Amino acid sequence: MTLRLGLVSTANINRAVIGGAAATDAVEIAAVASRDGARAEAYAAEHGIPRAHGSYEALFADPDVDAVYVSLPNSLHVAWSVRALEAGKHVLCEKPLTRRPEEAEAAFDVAERAGRILAEGFMWRHLPQTLRLQELLADGVVGEVRFVRSAFSFALGQTVDVRLQGSLDGGGLMDVGCYCVSAMRLVAGEPVSVSGRRVIGGEDVDVRFTGTAALSGGALASFDCGIDMAPRAELEVVGAEGVLFVVDPWKNTVPGIRLVRADGEETIEVPTADPYACELEDFAAAVRGDAPPRFGRDDAVAQARVLAALFAAAERGTDVEV
Repeated sequence: MTLRLGLVSTANINRAVIGGAAATDAVEIAAVASRDGARAEAYAAEHGIPRAHGSYEALFADPDVDAVYVSLPNSLHVAWSVRALEAGKHVLCEKPLTRRPEEAEAAFDVAERAGRILAEGFMWRHLPQTLRLQELLADGVVGEVRFVRSAFSFALGQTVDVRLQGSLDGGGLMDVGCYCVSAMRLVAGEPVSVSGRRVIGGEDVDVRFTGTAALSGGALASFDCGIDMAPRAELEVVGAEGVLFVVDPWKNTVPGIRLVRADGEETIEVPTADPYACELEDFAAAVRGDAPPRFGRDDAVAQARVLAALFAAAERGTDVEV
């Protein structure tokens, strides 16, 4: 069964999801909604989407839509995910679901009551490259993990953007730094305490953010991110006996994992894959009931909890327990 997906908004990130849907038979884009009916119609015509709706509520009422992808600004993620769930739709919400753990808990409460799937869209976690990284760590190829370093940055290059608006929960940590947070948690365990420093720009957002964490397994982690810096995308996992380095962890445009140990260095080849197609396949399987989502309620709530602690640490200038 092909999952019929509706797009909640005409945001730029939709293009990646449309491309991902085109790369898998698991999902088809069935409809798009905008608060401007003419904009929705034009967007549907441009991308070959069968139906357009002039409101999000109309999309939720569409009987030919099984699930929706929420690509609204960050501050609207939970509210519109909840409304879609209450209308009977499964929801894939673009990352991050929220920076407030209590909101994440409430959203999953609604999903459970409605008997619907809610998933937070960290697409990079579904890549064959990421799965291989986890396998290598589980096999102990670098020994016990001692340190995790990650980076994600780019130059926004414009002065008017939702990511520059504090009222919409914009900023570097929410846009790209959340990938780094999700990475440290995936490969080395949950943070128990964090520190953070930020540079404020735009309309009261962090345009640069750097953080450190002490993780539950005993490892340490550091990351930096920004939306006004040269493009960077890196993930390094340092163990007691070696290092795993992923050149392009988030988008997989340059697949491969470099393993460095005392006896030499090698590149571990991994398949190229569309991260959004991988994410959509996992989501569709969960909706069909074939398997639970790879990452569910506990992971999304934990992610929000760490983000909240990092923001608090940056504001106070002190370490904060998670």
